[in-house]
Amino acid sequence: MSETRSEVRSGAYYDSVMLMQLQRSLSELPGVEDAGVIMATPANCEILTASGLPIDSSAGPDDLLIVIRAEDSDSAEGALDQIDELLARRRSSASHAFRPRSLESAVKQLPDSQWVLISVPGRYAAGVAQDALALGRNVFLFSDNVSLEEEIKLKNMGRDQGLLVMGPDCGTAIIGGVGFGFANRVRQGKIGLLGASGTGMQAISSYIHNKGGGISQAIGTGGRDLKREVGAMAAHQGLDLLARDSESEVIVIVSKPPHPEVAAAVLNHAAKSGKPVVVDFIGQAPPAKRLGNLHFAVSLQDAADLAVSLSSASAEAGVDILTVPASDEKAPRYIRGLFSGGTLAYEAVLALSSVVSPVYSNAAVYEWQQLADVMVSQKHTIIDMGEDDFTQGRLHPMMDNDLRLRRLRQEAADPEVGAIILDLVLGEGSHPDPASEIAPVIEEAIDIAKRNGRNLEIAAIVIGTDEDSQIIEEQTTKIATAGAMVFNNTSDAVYYVSTFLPVPKEPNMMPLSLAAFARSVAVINVGLEVFFDSLEIQGASVVQVDWRPPAGGNEKLMSLLSQLK
Repeated sequence: MSETRSEVRSGAYYDSVMLMQLQRSLSELPGVEDAGVIMATPANCEILTASGLPIDSSAGPDDLLIVIRAEDSDSAEGALDQIDELLARRRSSASHAFRPRSLESAVKQLPDSQWVLISVPGRYAAGVAQDALALGRNVFLFSDNVSLEEEIKLKNMGRDQGLLVMGPDCGTAIIGGVGFGFANRVRQGKIGLLGASGTGMQAISSYIHNKGGGISQAIGTGGRDLKREVGAMAAHQGLDLLARDSESEVIVIVSKPPHPEVAAAVLNHAAKSGKPVVVDFIGQAPPAKRLGNLHFAVSLQDAADLAVSLSSASAEAGVDILTVPASDEKAPRYIRGLFSGGTLAYEAVLALSSVVSPVYSNAAVYEWQQLADVMVSQKHTIIDMGEDDFTQGRLHPMMDNDLRLRRLRQEAADPEVGAIILDLVLGEGSHPDPASEIAPVIEEAIDIAKRNGRNLEIAAIVIGTDEDSQIIEEQTTKIATAGAMVFNNTSDAVYYVSTFLPVPKEPNMMPLSLAAFARSVAVINVGLEVFFDSLEIQGASVVQVDWRPPAGGNEKLMSLLSQLK
């Protein structure tokens, strides 16, 4: 009959890798049927109980609990007797060097350190990160179970000091050629990654390597960074760093679907980087194939392919980016779209929503974008004038321009409007010469804005062929002569008008130091010793902190100690 034995070691802290290795070693001993090795937190105890192993009720959350089920009592007692020997075998190489007991001591031992890698249990992680920031170090916060409130507090602290907080729950990064966390071994190169997706960054960096490309930096943000509450603080810092980094010629952004307003702010920032940027918001329909220097991918593999291609093009002859005048921060704020084509209007909403927010429309992509009154624009507005509200008792706007021209004058008179997009769709059944009616009103609209002391940009999308009866070249010439920029696709037109909007204020932040991302990497590791081994193998200077839960894990005493700091 099976025998079960357990042992509680009060206040004996070991990281989860060490516990996993010890549990595996105990399970492999002769006569042992099952083994459980945990820090006796309520969650761990619940899991152990569910697996059929009994819990010693005297064990607390900061105690080491070992449970052995064996064929007989001698096998169970024999397994417990070997614990110390097995632990000694499992110690990492960090154990053979002096291990400081505090971050302060570690900084003195490695004064050139720019990074602290933290992988302690979540309830202690924010405190360690706060200490690291107070010592002027950037943070790679691998730990999960850190509250959203703590994350926001830490990232605000970092942003104010010009320090980066990657995480919490940040699985991977590559800094100065050294992989943090779960990073893959990849060659150094000209592509910078920014990700709120750990395995997404691993996949893209691996694909890039396998296609012959290389990584300059890979900056993780943690999975919640692009939530509305956090506001992409780490992403904005990372973008600013990659834009300034001469080693990063192409930028890749990967994330699970972000909040729309946050996504628009990040992509607007990316559009101003002056570099080609590949964007993969996983599971979200790309707004276009390209918007200026923004290139949208449909998969992780596609993102890698685009990045390698753009990196090669940049190295050979420079990347073709639509150039436009710099925007005036005092310019009017809003874009209005007046479309005869419903699908073109929908495509414009999708594209515009990626760089500005909010966008309203009667051809909304999302329910919250639905325009309350189609006769009254609000903020950025795209109108499909072929919808039922505008065609009752009237011809479709591809045949009758009257209502659209009235709306064009109305929008031009709005002092908050800085740009207008419209389409001219040629072909059978359409107006025989739409430009002859639209061009004079374009001139009038531009003049209305000038008389009101502002510039009005107008972009016209002309859809047709050289065989259409309207003669596309003549239509284009008339519209361009009237003062509009002419495009043959929605994406370029949307990007063009968006560049004339006021540059949105980036979050107030001190810029990150490029020196922290240089090829000589020095790291203080707090937590999982397997990361010490990894960093050391990669050639980084690294010190392992002999971390233990403060105050023995006593919550009241911890609170008192924190107040004394």
